[in-house]
Amino acid sequence: MKKLTKAALAAGILMIATPAFAQDIIVVAHGQANDPFWSVVKNGVEEAGRDTGVDVDYRSPETFDMVAMSQLIDAAVNQEPDGLIVSIPDADALGPSIERAVAAGIPVISINSGSDVSKGLGALLHVGQDEFDAGKAAGAKLAEMGGTNAVCVNQEVGNVSLDLRCEGFSEGFGGTVKVLPTSNDPTEIESKVAAALASDESVDTVMALGASTAGEPSVAAAKSSGRQINVASFDLSASFLQSIVDGDAAFAIDQQQFLQGYLSTNFLALHAKYGLMPGGNVPSGPNLITADKAAQVIELSAKGIR
Repeated sequence: MKKLTKAALAAGILMIATPAFAQDIIVVAHGQANDPFWSVVKNGVEEAGRDTGVDVDYRSPETFDMVAMSQLIDAAVNQEPDGLIVSIPDADALGPSIERAVAAGIPVISINSGSDVSKGLGALLHVGQDEFDAGKAAGAKLAEMGGTNAVCVNQEVGNVSLDLRCEGFSEGFGGTVKVLPTSNDPTEIESKVAAALASDESVDTVMALGASTAGEPSVAAAKSSGRQINVASFDLSASFLQSIVDGDAAFAIDQQQFLQGYLSTNFLALHAKYGLMPGGNVPSGPNLITADKAAQVIELSAKGIR
């Protein structure tokens, strides 16, 4: 038998070694990848996959559906991935499925929502922002701007993270706050915000919980009212950022969701390869984007990064 050449031997070693380092990471989020916010998360996941050489798979229910999401997590666990990333908008509904993943020895990281329950369910860490504190900071800022009567537009009532945003906002604002429940339909949101403004002329502030879904239609409703109303929103969109630049909106709260997708994927890839993991939660926000900063991030928002 001929001796193997050094090149052939090296190639053989690589062929043998590659499967040991092959990884696959599954992301199960409550937000659909075609949602402007969650598409940025997905972009972060995919870029981290390319940078680390791991296979990543982003999954979500067709609507905000906790039963469907728990089933997606269970299906992911059955595939025995090298890592699982989950958002946790409802710990009661999703907890058993997440605990099943942990019990199966699958490393889990939570992102976006669930910072308060993540550790208790066995996740290694959480990448996101504290929603209550972010809401509180937004409320304090809008009160500082003269607000006394506000509407908090909640497009996913029952999503713990969004509920916490309104609760934190109410505490920080200190004035009158009414929660306005809506769907994710921007047309419905504009109509409901317009109706709320028309029914109470003392409303001077609108707090939206998502820039593209609720922030943009809230700006449109405020402009149609003909009154001076401060509109702020969680998260970013190119259009809402332009409204800040134009003076039609006060500010946006950036939780840097690209980092949520990118860092969680990167951490699990490093964990699978080398056993590395940060020692605690990683705050991706909040960052207040006012008029002096908005122009700088419009281009990146349009590219799906901010």
